[in-house]
Amino acid sequence: MDEQRRLSYLARMGVHAWQPRTDERDGAAAAPLEMPPAVPPQAPPATLEPARPRPAPRAPEPPPVPMPPPCAPSSSEPAPFTERTVAPRAPVPAPDPEPPADDLFAPAASAAVPAVATMDWEQLARAVHGCRGCALHETRQHSVFGSGARNARLMLIGEAPGADEDRQGEPFVGRAGQLLTRMLEAIGLAREEVFIANVLKCRPPGNRDPHPEEMARCEGYLQRQIALIEPTLILSLGRISAQHLLNTDVSVGRLRGRWFEVGDARIPLRVTYHPAYLLRSPAQKAKSWEDLSAVARRLRETERK
Repeated sequence: MDEQRRLSYLARMGVHAWQPRTDERDGAAAAPLEMPPAVPPQAPPATLEPARPRPAPRAPEPPPVPMPPPCAPSSSEPAPFTERTVAPRAPVPAPDPEPPADDLFAPAASAAVPAVATMDWEQLARAVHGCRGCALHETRQHSVFGSGARNARLMLIGEAPGADEDRQGEPFVGRAGQLLTRMLEAIGLAREEVFIANVLKCRPPGNRDPHPEEMARCEGYLQRQIALIEPTLILSLGRISAQHLLNTDVSVGRLRGRWFEVGDARIPLRVTYHPAYLLRSPAQKAKSWEDLSAVARRLRETERK
């Protein structure tokens, strides 16, 4: 490496190289060496950061729905804000839908009573069959309209269908019904000569007592049956029937043995024990026989008139 290049490298490195002095023997000084301009030290290269992942492109937002322009006031000045300007409009009531043909008894008793009060036998039976006026229609197998002569002089009214009645759709067909048939035969009457019905047309689950609202739903059916039959006498069977027909909470033991009158027609009514109760309490059959005998005498008296 020649001397000029070596000195250039040392100068770039910031090292002052030694220069030879004047040669005394020659008496002349050597030409001074020209130093190259110092090169400023370079900054260390910047550390490269790892490339960051680019975010996924966002889905374009849907264009905004244009809003209708505000209504301009009728005058140059805006109308003052009052409660009337923001009061909601009253909704227009929708017309009442007509009930289907097989559901003549609507759930609202107040609206159904006038319709039931004008039904004939076929309409009334169809209404009871398709009734959904209370929750009992969800658990019943069959509604129990009633059975017997439509012009019967004696009408018997029990409380509600039991398990056997619910299966067959007929009133008093179990053991209690068999006992009732023998009781009627003891006073000279066949089941076909009387009309047998219940306050309630559907069986309460577990044979529980009917609820007041359930009896209220069936009240129109029972009253229409009484109006169509126009019986000479009514025999009430059991506590639920007697208390409902007489609108009282007095026990059967205190109600039986007397005559009452019910309805606008003032139909004579007699109270006796329910046949199911007599099966549990056979000692009370003698009192029921007294009630049946009184009914038989009253029927004979009215027949002679």
